[in-house]
Amino acid sequence: MRTLEEVQSTLQIAKLKEEDLQTTVHCLSFGQNVSSADYCLMELDDTLCKHIETGQSLVIRGDKDERAVLCSNDKTYDLKIADTSNLLLFVPGCKTPDQLMDSQDGPHVVHAEIWGFCNSYWEVRKQRPRLKKLKKLLMENPYEGPVLAGQEENTENRYTMQDLLERIQASEEEIKTNLETIHACQIDGYWRVLDFDYEMKLLSHVTQLVDSESWSFNKVTLKTSLEELAPLEPREMIEHCLNCYGTRYTENDEVFYALNEDKVCQGLALMLLHNAVKFNLREFQEVWQQSVPEGMSTRLEQLKSVALVDRTSRPETISLLRVEDLPEDTMERFNHLFTLREKWTEEDITPYIQDLCGEKQTTGALLTKYARSSVQNGIKVFNSRRPLAT
Repeated sequence: MRTLEEVQSTLQIAKLKEEDLQTTVHCLSFGQNVSSADYCLMELDDTLCKHIETGQSLVIRGDKDERAVLCSNDKTYDLKIADTSNLLLFVPGCKTPDQLMDSQDGPHVVHAEIWGFCNSYWEVRKQRPRLKKLKKLLMENPYEGPVLAGQEENTENRYTMQDLLERIQASEEEIKTNLETIHACQIDGYWRVLDFDYEMKLLSHVTQLVDSESWSFNKVTLKTSLEELAPLEPREMIEHCLNCYGTRYTENDEVFYALNEDKVCQGLALMLLHNAVKFNLREFQEVWQQSVPEGMSTRLEQLKSVALVDRTSRPETISLLRVEDLPEDTMERFNHLFTLREKWTEEDITPYIQDLCGEKQTTGALLTKYARSSVQNGIKVFNSRRPLAT
């Protein structure tokens, strides 16, 4: 251990003035068996620091073949190793100059022991949650309705919330939000996504009941819906369908649902497009309007991010293209889109890249980085910056 006299002697050799330094001098020494592998350091912003200080936890998630992410209860962060030329020392109890409260008039030495050291640390940066895997897992065993007599239920590949938290690189709140988006529901403690045909079957039951009862689609009574449709499907599935495509409210102690026009019209459009490679646009619009409940109006704007209109073909066509089926990686997404269509207008491509935008980032900035613009027949279009393999 160094004495104060030894420290002062060292200062003289280094030609440093004592009055220019703090009165408290830290004398550092390595503890026994100290190794750089003992600790990992992570740089946190104020938000994450407060998160830890309030007793909440941060979780690192990712399978062996995935890049690790850091998750709080409602956000996801990318983890990246940052190397530094300076040696970072882990010294418990060490105080910075602004934390020192000198009670002694003259200089004095404080001995501190180094517990660990390293030449790198983890940087964190907020990123989009990686949720594509969520639906992929749930689609391994989609719910197709009640098991018929004599049939055996498939109990493989079913996931609880804890299972999903261990497999999906996203926070719990982000996972719950996405489960709602993909119309998943909890059955016997497991999260299940509905088979597409079964979900459309439920929606058709509801819309046909609305038409047959001459109800306003803004006032669908829950009690009557369950009574009328219970012989056809389980009550909880009918109510789940109403929750997916409508908004619940109470009036005079009776529960009603206001069906969401855009969601219902989009759902019935997907049913029409599901098995068609391409659909004559004019014929599609006629059949589509006829399929929705009375009082609802279909509009192509309702199909943004789920269907693509080709105005260059004769006759004009429409085909299924859902953003949820596209790659999550930004570069892969753009390559895939330019493989499907060489040139895109900003109006057509925006719904398919909107979800790629980070905080304070616009689709215009993404297009500037990943695409090349040109003018074709007076219309600005975008194509790939590099040749794509066909």
